Amino acid sequence: MFYWFLKWIAIGPVLKLVFRPQVSGAENVPASGPAILASNHLSYADWLFMPLTLSRRVTFVAKAEYFTTPGIKGWFQKKFFTGAGQVPIDRSGASAAEGALSSARRILTEGELFGIYPEGTRSHDGRLYRGKTGVARLALECKVPVIPTAVVGTDVVAPPGQTFGKLTRPIVRFGKPLDFSRYEGMENDRYILRSITDEIMYEIMRLSGQEYVDQYAARAKEESKRLEREERAASEAREIDAELQSRAKAS
Repeated sequence: MFYWFLKWIAIGPVLKLVFRPQVSGAENVPASGPAILASNHLSYADWLFMPLTLSRRVTFVAKAEYFTTPGIKGWFQKKFFTGAGQVPIDRSGASAAEGALSSARRILTEGELFGIYPEGTRSHDGRLYRGKTGVARLALECKVPVIPTAVVGTDVVAPPGQTFGKLTRPIVRFGKPLDFSRYEGMENDRYILRSITDEIMYEIMRLSGQEYVDQYAARAKEESKRLEREERAASEAREIDAELQSRAKAS
């Protein structure tokens, strides 16, 4: 009930009035039954705007810490994330990734829509990065279609590292369902999983218009941070060298 209260009364109408999100291809999302919505990930605001354009509930997985923080703050945090359509990662598995897949299987088995970001993390520079194969494994194991989804403009509304940026109209595009039943029983073949994932990412790229980078987003972020550190160190070294030269000339 809280999910629908947030969507139709508390938060949804405000977001629609202020940002006026645009949607295309909503008819590609089934009116009932399980399906995976595989989306690009530009901003923390993605999980607000994408479900807002659909009449059905969309569920995502979130860090278990959002649901286990003690005290009054933790209680409100748990209620909000639960009401906003997020469920904790099942930590009974061997890893967080397996826990996320376990939670996703449960959602799909219940006939719901499951939202996933195949890149695994937000893009730090607006480009689309290589998808992880969990989305392909889910599609084959649960025998459900994948709806490629693109959210555009949320990185302007809420840029990386900022709570709010500029006012713009986010766009949500839903592509035609992708059916991978031809690969049934091959969910343990890593080449098949990679092929399926790449097909999904291609459709997301086509819908979003983003430049594609065949590298995992997390690795690209680390590389970007490393280059920034090196550039900062080099800049500081140049400043020190210039200061020393200035002092030498003065003396």
